[in-house]
Amino acid sequence: MNEKKTIYLDNNATTQVAPEVVEAMVPFLSHYWGNPSSAYEFGHRVMKPLESARRRVAELINCDPREIVFTSCGTESNNAAIHSSTALSPGKRHIVTTAVEHSAILNFCKFLKQGGCEVTCLPVEPDGSLDLHLLEKALRPDTAIVSVMWANNETGVIFPVEEISAICRSKGVLFHTDAIQVPGKLPIDVREVGMDFLSLSGHKLHAPKGIGVLYIKRGLKFQPYIIGGHQERGRRGGTENVAGIVAFGRAAELAMERMREERPRILALRAQIEEGILGSIPDSIRNGGRDTRLSNTSNIGFEGVEAEAVLMMLDQAGICASSGSACTTGSLEPSHVLTAMGIRPSYARGSVRFSLGACNTQEDVDYLLEVLPGIIRRLRGESPIAPPSHETPQVEFAEES
Repeated sequence: MNEKKTIYLDNNATTQVAPEVVEAMVPFLSHYWGNPSSAYEFGHRVMKPLESARRRVAELINCDPREIVFTSCGTESNNAAIHSSTALSPGKRHIVTTAVEHSAILNFCKFLKQGGCEVTCLPVEPDGSLDLHLLEKALRPDTAIVSVMWANNETGVIFPVEEISAICRSKGVLFHTDAIQVPGKLPIDVREVGMDFLSLSGHKLHAPKGIGVLYIKRGLKFQPYIIGGHQERGRRGGTENVAGIVAFGRAAELAMERMREERPRILALRAQIEEGILGSIPDSIRNGGRDTRLSNTSNIGFEGVEAEAVLMMLDQAGICASSGSACTTGSLEPSHVLTAMGIRPSYARGSVRFSLGACNTQEDVDYLLEVLPGIIRRLRGESPIAPPSHETPQVEFAEES
């Protein structure tokens, strides 16, 4: 039985595990499966490759290997940074974040509000950018931490983390950034930027799911989120996921090696997608600023259709895309990111994200541009929603929350 080819355009949700990464993992699933915390040689044998992987991840973001803590995923890393900042400063119960963060941040902040924390959720501009004057104004003497993502997972919009870090330092406030979408797309230098915490997730850069990283600036006091044994220098309890850690190290190495050549190639493919869609499909808009975005991410809104119907028909054609974060798939509400940007609901409900990766080719883009216009035409003809108005969409500013 021949399976139809899958065109995968959802690399911000997850990435294919690279063959080189699989190869690096296999010995630690088959032969060297000991517990690195054990007292005997068979366990100790895996500690050296574990620490080698830590060094590779440290090189990816230009930090000391001792500043790297391995976690189970990006969500845990995000939660751990915010948890520590509030747990170690009982007099500081105020958190500043943005309305377009990943649910790992927003839902954890909602949880902390139930325990007495205050949360300021900053609005964004219609292009998805952040007004830094609003951020600076939001900081208070009791602000424990600012958490602002480096790049948005839905629109690809990049935030000025270096400037945000400088503002936080000037006010004596900790700064955390969710950088999960960034590796392999932008260079990361935590020493230059100067943040206190940074989160990464392996499955966004061709490592497997189930392994994450939290960078903790050296000298910073830290309250573990998962309390157990002495692993990770006492900062994260639980037996180390050795195969996953080795995989992350190899993936980090590949990301550094390939970024220079991959980034312009992916950027050219993205430009073709956007020019092709916006030029051939009436009443379609790009969500997010034109230039200050990740090179691989396009979020396109189509008036008069529902995104879920578009995705279903794309799937039938063998194309994988998404309407936003995989963590919110199935929600009937428009994306909270697009809502915060003030995108008109008739466009927000019909917005689809295309996110490119190392495995994508020119043929993939050509096929998408061949198939998509017909899908939109068909859905607009069948949709009970009012037909497109052919008016230029009016964008309203989101209210501050």
